[in-house]
Amino acid sequence: STPASAPASPTLPIYSVETDEKVVAVTFDAAWNADDIDNIIGTLDKYGCKATFFAVGDWLVKYPDAVKKLSGAGHEIANHSDTHAHLNTLSTEKLITEMEECDKKILDLTGVKNVLCRAPYGEYNDNVITTCYQSGRYPIQWDIDSLDWKNLTTEEMIKRIVPKLKNGSIILLHNGTENTAGALPSILEAIKNEGYSF
Repeated sequence: STPASAPASPTLPIYSVETDEKVVAVTFDAAWNADDIDNIIGTLDKYGCKATFFAVGDWLVKYPDAVKKLSGAGHEIANHSDTHAHLNTLSTEKLITEMEECDKKILDLTGVKNVLCRAPYGEYNDNVITTCYQSGRYPIQWDIDSLDWKNLTTEEMIKRIVPKLKNGSIILLHNGTENTAGALPSILEAIKNEGYSF
């Protein structure tokens, strides 16, 4: 595949997007369960928010119906590695296998060829980033971390997200946590109240 166009510093992932528009990207890492997917889809639909779900290969295999529901509702399914490995410990060959195996599962379930990847644990090194770009994938991080996996309250998540918002921000959430699905309406409402769209 053709290389993705790398930024000026090709050994860094994309933390946010350069834009003059008041838009932000809502992203979820999907690795645990799928109990809250219907709830999350309903909330995202209500707020007109199309999100990106970075899914681990194992999760795609375990919850194919959730993947199809997300994709059918217009959300993007992207690569979070096949086995949630520590990518910065792998050889280039194993890295490519981790990405290709996950992408195959995404394509099989959604019919869409993925071009995004997010390293598990937010860990990366020069080899991970270079391999992403050279294999035609964009390495995506985030500039706003909700820390929702620590079971924060709705108010705590909003305090972590809203003050840091800027044009092109990428927000990290997780499905399968204790409070995220329940907090999501208030989070999206707070973002909209700051004048951002999704």
